[in-house]
Amino acid sequence: MLSKRIIPCLDVKDGRTVKGINFVDLRDAGDPVELAAQYAEQGADELVFLDITATHERRKTMIEMVKSVARQLNIPFTIGGGITEIADAEALLNAGADKISINSAAVKNPGLIADLAKNFGVQFVVLAVDTKHINGKNIVHLNGGRLITALETESWIKRAEDLGAGEILLTSMDHDGTKKGFDCELLGKINKTINIPIIASGGAGETAHFTEVFQKAGVDAALAASVFHYGEILIPALKQELRQNGIPVRI
Repeated sequence: MLSKRIIPCLDVKDGRTVKGINFVDLRDAGDPVELAAQYAEQGADELVFLDITATHERRKTMIEMVKSVARQLNIPFTIGGGITEIADAEALLNAGADKISINSAAVKNPGLIADLAKNFGVQFVVLAVDTKHINGKNIVHLNGGRLITALETESWIKRAEDLGAGEILLTSMDHDGTKKGFDCELLGKINKTINIPIIASGGAGETAHFTEVFQKAGVDAALAASVFHYGEILIPALKQELRQNGIPVRI
């Protein structure tokens, strides 16, 4: 069985790592370059770096910061924010990214998924999906949760897989920042319908939540931000507990 992955997420705004609750009320969480180095040293399996206002403010991810973060790492690194065309992805790859994450641009132009997969390979393309439960349905949101779409989450993810997405980063906006646990029901439901890896995001508050999402939803990776940034959960201890619960992880 493949090892399950633990992935810290660095949401960056104006050059600083930030974290909020339900995508709002952002507060400072430190320097992303320093945090990246710390997580690599602690045993994180991958990192995700998201310029969370790049799409909203119509600007590109900060290439120089990406280079600085990439220099600190010996683990895979996904970068997202403001990627709208092949040239954006190519610049990020050249700056040191292992994968790129797309969200809003893919919804507006689904062909971008296929283009990226064709140019760089399926394994390079991570589709980020921000979802919220509205009137009995799971609905895709864009621009950092600011814009509601007409897309149902389950059908959009399946379509993205067919187009060439290599991995899904699924964030529950209802659970995000609440520290009450991942949305295991939704994650498990979607995991049964697709054949590509799912990264669970939104709701981690204690080590038991990671055990729960791997056991109940069967996801390939679990992502968190604030519990790692503020030292509430330490990655070495988390991995020891996961292993004690029979979940394969890289120590």
